[in-house]
Amino acid sequence: MYNKYWRLISIALVLSDVVLINLGFALAYWVRYELQWLRPVEEAYFIPYSAYLPAAALLTLILLLVYWLGGMYTPRRRTGWFDQVYGIFNGTTSGTIVMIVINYVYPDISRSRLIFLYATVLIVVLLSISRLLLRAVLGYLRKRGIGVNRVLIVGAGKVGRTVMRTIVARPSLGYEIVGFVDDNPDKGSTDIGRFKALGPVANLARIIQEEDIDEVIITLPWMYHRKIVRIMSECQREQVRARLVPDLFQMTLSQVDVDDLGGVPLVGIKEIAIPRWKLAAKRAFDFSVALLGLLLCAPLFLLIALAIRLDSPGPVLFKQVRVGKGGREFVLYKFRTMRVGAEEEQAALRELNEASGPLFKIRDDPRLTRVGKLLRRISLDELPQLYNVLRGEMSLIGPRPPLPSEVAEYLPWQLQRLEVSPGMTGLWQVSGRSELTFDEMCLLDIYYIENWSVALDAEILLRTLPKVLLGDGAY
Repeated sequence: MYNKYWRLISIALVLSDVVLINLGFALAYWVRYELQWLRPVEEAYFIPYSAYLPAAALLTLILLLVYWLGGMYTPRRRTGWFDQVYGIFNGTTSGTIVMIVINYVYPDISRSRLIFLYATVLIVVLLSISRLLLRAVLGYLRKRGIGVNRVLIVGAGKVGRTVMRTIVARPSLGYEIVGFVDDNPDKGSTDIGRFKALGPVANLARIIQEEDIDEVIITLPWMYHRKIVRIMSECQREQVRARLVPDLFQMTLSQVDVDDLGGVPLVGIKEIAIPRWKLAAKRAFDFSVALLGLLLCAPLFLLIALAIRLDSPGPVLFKQVRVGKGGREFVLYKFRTMRVGAEEEQAALRELNEASGPLFKIRDDPRLTRVGKLLRRISLDELPQLYNVLRGEMSLIGPRPPLPSEVAEYLPWQLQRLEVSPGMTGLWQVSGRSELTFDEMCLLDIYYIENWSVALDAEILLRTLPKVLLGDGAY
């Protein structure tokens, strides 16, 4: 099913390229003979477009062949848009050069060589736009489970969790983890979020058949090379693609830094935490935005405070001890959304808890006030955390700030989310918020720490606004 889906995508891509190449050539003719850019055309040398149809057809065939040889119709999930544009540019210029050479040998094909210059530029632009639109459509469909690759992970250790958190953080890649197998009884029988523990590796063949697996990703340590070979052979018998994640000296992928020395590959270890100079830049940005936000939101703060006081008795602000970077505790500030004494009622409501792990969440929490429901729906209750950001206790973007009682229940691998300052928003919020399981939230937080960049922060900020306005997953 998955391979059929990709064949359809490839066929559609070829057909769209045929249309766009001919459209680009037609526009090039219009620019050359109607607009007459760069060089005017005398009346005696005016040629109808029908005379260029053989040239357009030949150019189309040449470009399709060059694109195919360049692998442009082979699905590659990690190929970025700029890489695709580069491939389009290389392929189009190469094909156009071939066309110009042919035109020199057979001059009757085209009377104007300048038209090929226009066609090259226009075809590159049109095909680049088409690839951008295709990426947007595929990303939209994959987030909704359409055209995804059903994956089984072998191994639930550090490398296996690295693969899991990457897939959770980037749903547009189009992978759906059906579950994982591991011969360690503790790992092979304990679910990680929505990722199901499916027992030992011996169940591999049965799981592939019953779960309609498209791909098996092997994340076992290098010392188990014999087992890895057996697994890959079994996948080959079941006609399922098997891929191996290299586990160099049992390091996680995020720790591996690959470079070269005059063509000689070098493998080293890089920092997991965000480098100091990047932290300084991030802190400067947080301070500036928090200060500006507090100043601009002052009138809104007053309106919210007035609404809270009129709606229910008690203080306007809610203070709670949370755990920050390195396990240091701090006081977090929020607008009060529950009635006074709500924390003391939590034990009585434990059976209504809808969250996983150490979290406590109730979709229709009876302790919420009328104003509190509205504030939580659009996340306005979190605005006072700008003060925590200003003080350096939090960041605009980062992991969710946990309670000390939650941290006490963390597994060793989950403690890594405390390596950076907690944030007002983060990957956990733009990827599902309260709909996520606790393990998935931790996977996203660790992915953020390992892959932090200015571009990632900008993406999270842009994705936060619609999530907040629509109230997706907020309760």
